[in-house]
Amino acid sequence: MAFAIKLSYHQRLFLMLLAFSLTIILCFICFQYHREKQYKSEFLNARLQLYNTILLKTIENGHSCEEYIRNNEQPFEELRISVIGATGDVVYDNMLPLDSLDNHSMRPEVVGALKKGAAYHIGRQSASDGREYFYSATRGKGVVVRSAIPYSASLREVLRADWGFLGTMIVISLAMGILAYFATRRLGKNIERLNRFAAKAEKGESFDDDEPFPNDELGSISNHIVSLYAQWQQTIKDRDVAHEAVLREEQEKIRIKRQLTNNINHELKTPVASIQVCLETLLSGIALSEEKRLELIERCYTNNERLRRLLSDVSLITRMEDGNRVIGKEDVVINNIIKEVAAELEILPEEERLSLHSNFNEPVVVEGNLSLIASIFRNLTENAIAYSGGKNIYISLLGSSDTMYNICFEDDGCGVEEKQLPRLFERFYRVDKGRSRRMGGTGLGLAIVKHAVQFHGGTIIVENRTGGGLRFLFSLKRGNTANNS
Repeated sequence: MAFAIKLSYHQRLFLMLLAFSLTIILCFICFQYHREKQYKSEFLNARLQLYNTILLKTIENGHSCEEYIRNNEQPFEELRISVIGATGDVVYDNMLPLDSLDNHSMRPEVVGALKKGAAYHIGRQSASDGREYFYSATRGKGVVVRSAIPYSASLREVLRADWGFLGTMIVISLAMGILAYFATRRLGKNIERLNRFAAKAEKGESFDDDEPFPNDELGSISNHIVSLYAQWQQTIKDRDVAHEAVLREEQEKIRIKRQLTNNINHELKTPVASIQVCLETLLSGIALSEEKRLELIERCYTNNERLRRLLSDVSLITRMEDGNRVIGKEDVVINNIIKEVAAELEILPEEERLSLHSNFNEPVVVEGNLSLIASIFRNLTENAIAYSGGKNIYISLLGSSDTMYNICFEDDGCGVEEKQLPRLFERFYRVDKGRSRRMGGTGLGLAIVKHAVQFHGGTIIVENRTGGGLRFLFSLKRGNTANNS
């Protein structure tokens, strides 16, 4: 069973670069080998040509060629000298008898010398004695002088290329291979990382790779691509988070509206049932005393007033939930509202009256809706009157910033249990449900306070006051007049 070996990009790139480099180096080695051999052959031929020229001059000067050869030192051992006539016949040979030699007109070196004046031939076997020679022929007047060196081991050594050069090229090739390996390895790793990034990007996965890309053009492009992908992923996440938040908000609104509807239905049942019983009794024709009849009418009026207040509070919360498109804003002076609340407290019966103390010594102007801001202070005041059991209300300006006022509203009443504090702002939540209904409360007063504060860009918290009573800490946005001053 054959297994296909899948090479990485780094390995494929390295092998291709190595093959390319080796091909170039081998071609260069072959060229250099033949070039060096040719150079040595031409150098050897030049020495023989010089000797041939001297012999030609000796012959042209009428001297004996044999005598010169015998009396002068030869450039090489076993040097064979032949003198060939214009027809190709050998007229002199220092080693072989003339009758044993055939016509040399077709010898390559002789043909070349006749055409060009000089020629050489390497490693041709002699037809006369069967030995291989290096031939060098020079043309003179009517004759060709040819010198030949036996192609022995020593001659091969002379003509052989320098293998030290080959060893040097092999070392250079190995060094280039090592450099190519590390270069392609670095490049291959970056390509593989980009490939992993592309695979994860295709699946929409995050690319968590802490290893930095190299500080070059490829690294810059890679970092830019990864950065863009990370920004795109973050945008998608932010969009999804925002979408989920909107969905949760919408679901919460639906839940609150459903809960509000159910609570309203529940709250409406008691006064409606009470009114119905009273009216049925009045309309039944039963003889009632004037006192009993007035009691039933007063009970109808009380429950009707409770219905009116409930519907008014529900309408107010609905308006706040509709937002800025429905409710207009203007600069509102808190000092004036506190004065109105204080005046309203003065006309209450003595048993319901609380003393109001404030430290608003300078105009405090906030940006908002007059009726909603007034509802904050009036609902807190009504809550203190109905449930605190205290005698005093304290409204204080704690401080301010460039954009907000921080206000404290507290009473010196009984307060509530700590576990009930987080639920005080819930709609229809009552600490003492029986007492709240008897006092005519709708259970929406503190919910209205919280919504009104949030509508005006502020926050509100409630805590038990040291020494008794409740403390409400809330903030309201400064008005344009306050900011300009």
